[in-house]
Amino acid sequence: MKEPYIEGLATHDDPESCGCIPQGSSRSVDRGTCGLGIEPRNRSSQGADGVTLTGRRNEQAQERESLLDPARPTTPRTHGSLRTRNWEILGSPAEDGTAGRIGKAKSRNPVMHDARKSDDSVVSKKSPNKGGSPSVEGMEKRESTKGNANQRITCRTQGRGSVSSELERVREAAKKDRKARFTALFHHLTLARLRSCYVALSHKAAAGVDGVTWVQYGERLEENLQDLHARLHRGAYRAQPSRRVFIPKPDGRQRPLGIVVLEDKLVQRAVVEVMNAIYEVDFLGFSYGFRPGRSAHMALDALSVGITRRAVNFVFDADIRDFYGTIGHGWMMKFVEHRIADRRMLRLIQKWIKAGVLQEGSWTETTEGVPQGATISCLLANIYLHYVFDQWTQQWRKRHARGQVIAVRYADDVALGFQHEEEARKYWSELAERLSRFGLALHPDKTRLLRFGVAATKQRKSRGEGKPETFDFLGFTHICGKDRTGRFQLRRQTVAKRQRAKLQEIKKELARRRHRPIPEQGAWLGSVVRGYAAYHAVPLNYRQVDAFRREVNRYWYRALRRRSQRTRLNWARMQKLIRRWIPPIRITHPWPEPRFFARTRGKSPVR
Repeated sequence: MKEPYIEGLATHDDPESCGCIPQGSSRSVDRGTCGLGIEPRNRSSQGADGVTLTGRRNEQAQERESLLDPARPTTPRTHGSLRTRNWEILGSPAEDGTAGRIGKAKSRNPVMHDARKSDDSVVSKKSPNKGGSPSVEGMEKRESTKGNANQRITCRTQGRGSVSSELERVREAAKKDRKARFTALFHHLTLARLRSCYVALSHKAAAGVDGVTWVQYGERLEENLQDLHARLHRGAYRAQPSRRVFIPKPDGRQRPLGIVVLEDKLVQRAVVEVMNAIYEVDFLGFSYGFRPGRSAHMALDALSVGITRRAVNFVFDADIRDFYGTIGHGWMMKFVEHRIADRRMLRLIQKWIKAGVLQEGSWTETTEGVPQGATISCLLANIYLHYVFDQWTQQWRKRHARGQVIAVRYADDVALGFQHEEEARKYWSELAERLSRFGLALHPDKTRLLRFGVAATKQRKSRGEGKPETFDFLGFTHICGKDRTGRFQLRRQTVAKRQRAKLQEIKKELARRRHRPIPEQGAWLGSVVRGYAAYHAVPLNYRQVDAFRREVNRYWYRALRRRSQRTRLNWARMQKLIRRWIPPIRITHPWPEPRFFARTRGKSPVR
């Protein structure tokens, strides 16, 4: 039976409970954990002579017995239980018959939500043990054991301010009901969240149309954040247009980028944190681009394992033409409204995508697309492709594929592996039709189907076609090779044109920094080589990365010798500078299969 390749939905570890038990649980409650029900050891304490003790201890025993109802279980449920917590929960059907929305449940016990206070009906008030008698145990303020000293301390009360992470409840509600719509999300844009987002922003990021930098905004940080928070919640916040800049591509074309103002970056980052709690539950496993906890190397590992371990004979390498600039605003808002019904949050997203672009002093209205480079654009792009591409691809390979099919997507870069050629070509034609319905199109020069895989070398050799073709994905050229034993081995090398473009960029920058102090030049070149190797230093790619380092050293040597016509710098002295500032190349990434299986813990069907 064929088994579709997908890592599965993104899962996360459940958070520690804040002194509560999930509804419907039949587990008994341990003492000192939640305090929902306390079962005493001894109903009546006795002395050494067997006589029942009277007085205060007997009163305490009677008080404990009054909490227990013989007609009910030993763990009673009171009105101060989980049902009255003030959080986003699945709302009960309303009088008009509507259901399935997420809202705030109003508390019927406001005393329970006081900071650092326990509910009187839930936790009984007891005095600590006296005289060494084991008949009575203290229930409050119990210290942790030495073995749990390194664990995170969680509050045992149910107050909103003492919860470890308020977005965990949103995530749990989204995970519980995949069709639920959230109506109360805007209140999560708190002052503390905006402050943390400001700290997480890049300190050296370019300024937007207002010219405000990170340092300038931080001079009056608290005043600016309070003003921004107030404008957000009273509806006075206005999104500003993005500043259009162009960066060169390796193929010679220009890539447009939109630089938003600092305040928009803050709010967008906060909104992304809130929305990620919902959509990380919905996104499929083969989507890797711009997601928390995922990287490009995870996508490369999944593709490598899929080609090596599955019956892949053909690779469909696809790219969407001008994806960020052709996203339809109407379809985008419809897709977002599938999960979000908060009107204030929806209006905020509309402000950003319709803010316009400022280029050379002239403002241009944006009727389609999202600014490439904005924080919110990455999440919106994933949401758009989730409904347009991911879900459709998942259903297609379940219904129409007879052979094995693997899929890996990183933003708008797509790589699929097929066992049969006819299925690959059928998928190609249907995918083009599917994308055209939503205003997208495949790039004709970057989309192709090639014979690639374990049996590709033998098949092409039998046909007299020579070596198998190669394809580029996420900066690496994938090559069909062999190991020392003659078995198939997938080789990944740095894309040659990208490496040449990077070296030319370094050469121009060295010419500009030629007369700077040598330690400054060395520190900068060391960081460049270190960053380049951190991404490209994968197994079987040592020669290419080391060649990059040698070219950087040669460019630096020429730049230093041109500082003066009477230079005394020779190659022997240059070697000392290289050893001092330029780090040697080491393979920093492990082999794809061990890392992939260690990350998925054997849960992936690729195995």
